[in-house]
Amino acid sequence: MPRPLDIACLQLRPMPDMDAALAEALPLAEKAVAGGAQMLFLPEYCGGLKADGAAVAPPSAPEGDHPFLQQMQAFAAQHHVWTHLGSVAVDGPEGRIINRGFMLAPDGAIAGRYDKIHLFDIQLSDDEVYRESDRVDPGNCAVIHDTALARVGHTICYDLRFAHLFRSLAQGGAEILACPAAFTAKTGAAHWHVLNRARAIETTRFAVSAAMTGPIPGGGETYGHSLIVDPWGEVLADGGEGPGVVAARIDLDRIAETEGRIPSLMNDADFARV
Repeated sequence: MPRPLDIACLQLRPMPDMDAALAEALPLAEKAVAGGAQMLFLPEYCGGLKADGAAVAPPSAPEGDHPFLQQMQAFAAQHHVWTHLGSVAVDGPEGRIINRGFMLAPDGAIAGRYDKIHLFDIQLSDDEVYRESDRVDPGNCAVIHDTALARVGHTICYDLRFAHLFRSLAQGGAEILACPAAFTAKTGAAHWHVLNRARAIETTRFAVSAAMTGPIPGGGETYGHSLIVDPWGEVLADGGEGPGVVAARIDLDRIAETEGRIPSLMNDADFARV
């Protein structure tokens, strides 16, 4: 029997402060709910994102007094909608920050948290260098959010390149693998679609990746193309380059159907290391 679920990604632009981020996110969230979405997915650093040279410099606040988080909790409660808050910058120890995502329940309560494990420290060229770890402390624990609608595995952006994390989440019972992101335009054009499709195909799960789009204040550019991918690897929705709502109706029974055709999660075997 089908298990339909109406979901929507909010494709947002990077904003320099939380007020601007809320002004970007809330109208799109209203539009998504009006369109029938039962679960919303927001991107990485949806509470604001700036760059300071190679380091990220998003606006941050303590979790217990975080304006963006509190407003989104109020929205979730007002509209009785599950809300996957991709991530916001939360104050950490010694002046550092944590790239932390949340699952918000329909009463606005925090139903789960995930701190990004793999930080984006790369050098694409002499002029394009990223050092997320300069200001961000990493997490160390994989997270599955148990909701009344689906079990959602939470990853963030650069985590997308670590297939074992996605496989572990799927083997742990996740039905949707969410990877909110602020992927760079260069790496996104090369790898975003193929990595999202690969993670869905490898795990026979839905991949749902809400993305930032457009220039980052202070330097850099995000790729956009929020994606909803089914367990067979078919792209059900692609947000393109502009801000907006990216919606699809998914059928969670497709997971068992696809597993029945290619039971790769159950076919794992130990092998000799060379």
